[in-house]
Parts: sequence; C-alpha cells; structure tokens
Amino acid sequence: MVASAVRMRTPSAMFLSKGVSSLRRPQAAYRLTATIQPQLPALSALSRYYASKTFPPHTIISMPALSPTMSAGNIGAWQKKAGDALQPGDVLVEIETDKAQMDFEFQDEGVLAKVLKETGEKDVSVGAPIAVLVEEGTDVSAFESFSLADAGEEAAAAAAQESKEAPKETPAAPSTPASELAAYEPDTSGEKLQPSLDREPSVSPAAKALALEKGVPIKAIKGTGRGGQITKEDVEKYKPSTSAAAEPAFEDIPLTSMRKTIASRLQQSMRENPHFFVSTTLSVTKLLKLRQALNASSDGQYKLSVNDFLVKACAAALMKVPAVNSSWREEGGQVVIRQHKAVDISVAVATPSGLITPVVKNVQGLGLSSISNQIKDLGKRARDNKLKPEEYQGGTFTISNMGMNPAVERFTAVINPPQAGILAVGTTRKVAVPVETEEGTSVEWDDQIVVTGSFDHKVVDGAVGAEWIKELKKVIENPLELLL
Repeated sequence: MVASAVRMRTPSAMFLSKGVSSLRRPQAAYRLTATIQPQLPALSALSRYYASKTFPPHTIISMPALSPTMSAGNIGAWQKKAGDALQPGDVLVEIETDKAQMDFEFQDEGVLAKVLKETGEKDVSVGAPIAVLVEEGTDVSAFESFSLADAGEEAAAAAAQESKEAPKETPAAPSTPASELAAYEPDTSGEKLQPSLDREPSVSPAAKALALEKGVPIKAIKGTGRGGQITKEDVEKYKPSTSAAAEPAFEDIPLTSMRKTIASRLQQSMRENPHFFVSTTLSVTKLLKLRQALNASSDGQYKLSVNDFLVKACAAALMKVPAVNSSWREEGGQVVIRQHKAVDISVAVATPSGLITPVVKNVQGLGLSSISNQIKDLGKRARDNKLKPEEYQGGTFTISNMGMNPAVERFTAVINPPQAGILAVGTTRKVAVPVETEEGTSVEWDDQIVVTGSFDHKVVDGAVGAEWIKELKKVIENPLELLL
C-alpha cells in the first residue's frame, strides 16, 4: 500500500531576514513524501497547514486515494486517538475502498489533535478532511471545538475546482510596513496556496492516478496549473518526444471470481496442508498397445486416451490403499479423517477463466469407455462454463495431467483440499532400455511417463503414500488388470 501526504506549512519567522523592512503575505511552502510498497498503488492524502485567531498552527489530514479508481471511501477503526503521537509509517486509520479494506499509513510526524470523521462514516470523498495534526508540544485541548467548517471543506472543494481551470496570474501581495508587523496575522481565507520557487511542482491526485494508469512519466510533464502544478489535463495532453506513441510498461488484468477462488483455495492448501511428494517412472508401452487395440475394435464408438487409463488405474490403487482415499474434516468442533468407500476422481481441466476440477464419480465401478465419455463431456461443459456446482464440488482424489505438453517431463501439484492426494502426470517420452537376450545385451525403446503424487501428511504417512505409488505402477505396467 502507498500512503503519502503533502504537507503545507505556514511559516512564521522564516519570512523575516536581516535588513528586510517590509513583510509580504506569506507564500506556503510544501513538501511531498511517499512510501511505496508493492502490489497496490495509491494516491496522495493532502494535508494543509492552516492558522487562525482561534486555533494554533495545524495540519489538515485528508482522505487519501488508495487506488487509482477510488473517489470515496468509508472510515474504519481509528488506530490513533486525539493526543497520540504519530511517526512515519504508523497506521492512522482503516479505510474501506472500492477494492478492499486497507490501512492508511501516515508518512509524517506530529500529534493527532482531532478526529473529524468518526468510525462508520460512509462515502467520504477523496481529499475531504478527516483529522487534524499538530506539532509535538502543541496543546491539543485547543482543538476540542474544531469542526469540519474550520477545516475548510468548502475551500478545499473550491481549490479542487480551480485546479481544473486555466492558470491565472496571482497578483503580487502588497508590502506591509515594518511598523505594522505586530498587527499582522496570516491570511486564512482558504485561497489556493502557492509552492515556493525552490520546490518542485506538485501533482494533483487525479493527475497522479491517470499517470499511473497510462504509464506516463511524471517527471517528463510540464505542469500548467497554478504554481506549475501538474494537472489531469497535462497528463492527457502528454506526448512522448519520439514519434512512437508511449505505451504502458504493464497491463493490469482484473481478477475473475473463479481466479479469486482458485487463488484462495491453493494458498490455503499450501498453508494448512503439509505436502510431501513421491515420484516414479511408469512404463506405458503395454498400455499404449492395449489402447490402440481397444480403439481399433470400437468402430468409432469411443476413443480412449492415456488419461482415461490413468483415472481408472488411480481408482484401482485407491481401492487397494484406501487410506489415500481419505480427507481431513473439521466438523462440529471435532477433527476426523474420513475414509471414503467410493472413488470420485477430480480431473483438472484448464479453461479461459482458470483451472476447474469436474468430478467423475464412482470410478471403481465404471468401464474405460464410460470414464472416457464422462471426461469428454465434463471437460467440454467446463470450458463452456456450463457445469453444475455438484459436478465440480467434492471428489476424493485429483489427477492433473500436463502430458499433452511435450516440454513438461514432470511437475508437482497442489493438493485440492479437503482431499489428501493429487497425481501430477508428465509427458510420454521414449527411453532406450537395455534388454538381456540369449545373444547378449540389446537396446529397446520403452514409452515412459514420470508421475508425482502429492500427499497431505496429516492424513497420509510417507510409507502409505509410497505403497499407493507402488500399486499404481503395478496396475499401469500390467494394464490388462484394468479390464478385470
């Protein structure tokens, strides 16, 4: 999160110098400080120093823009109260934006004198006053009667409107004789304060948001606003010095609901499930020959894939090692390991919106042709976003096959909770293996696949996971068992 503050300070003795016999109306000096953390850009929170006959010098803290699209926000819990000291980086208040609940990290130091917008305030506009800051040692009790009117909401709105208009020359302030110095008081009418000449031009919040969105370098823009301020119009009119149009160096892609769900579940799985991995190499030469023979004899009624055989083989191994066909359950204040009697295999399918795992139920009782037809139907409707919730929820084990990509030799997959296991399948490759014959040693080509099982150590012990891999290897390398 980014939290930044522009601090405008009305000087006192800084306008007096040796040999000066007259005093001009003070020009405000300001500085821009910013702390940038990755992930979320945010805009500046405007803070201005005001002085009056009633209140000591102070700074108005404004509602910050915590995302480029934020125009207003809701006030959450204040982390500081009147009288508390503030240091750069301290969390001042929680703010609910149009994107998320965020912390407003204040980037200046001082003492919080007054809260102007209480917890629960809704739709507080960006730039609206929310609190008052004073320097250490200032009597904060003087601000008990301070109100939003004193903060100058109307003046702030007028200043925002002025920033959109064409710049106008500011008439020189009349000089004041030294004899009138004692009667002089700073002006508090709410006019737009000008930066001093030795400071860099400021950037309006709207201009900064647009520059972040378009990837326009702020330093390359010449401000046309009052005092050289860079306005939104300046950013819109900016053209790069080269003939080619400037393009952003990145593209922000909005998250779909499915992507948010996937991210949340996988993060939860890696955090809560202690993964361990067991790999093996499967010879699929016999399986490929059986597949070819079955497809040739089907007269086009079905077309079996290697994945169909793997799903059936996983079910056979799960029936032999049922401890893997289990899930971790926390229900009614009790924690149990639920061992399932039916094998429901979740098959990972890539869709334009993200990964989804439709479920082939009761695989242990299905033939290869039924498994093949169901996987094809579920996969097509998954890509068309037409699955019913009960068709992709549940499952007792998952298989994730990237064998269609010849570059993927092996990989590890993240467990799909509350399941206890998932099988990651790499591509098929030909490997030369030595074979002993009566004539001596010869070489034959073997079709092989590397698979890796990921297991939840809360449910499946290491030896149990290894036993399951052993059973899987046995049935794959002797595929006729799948027909029994």
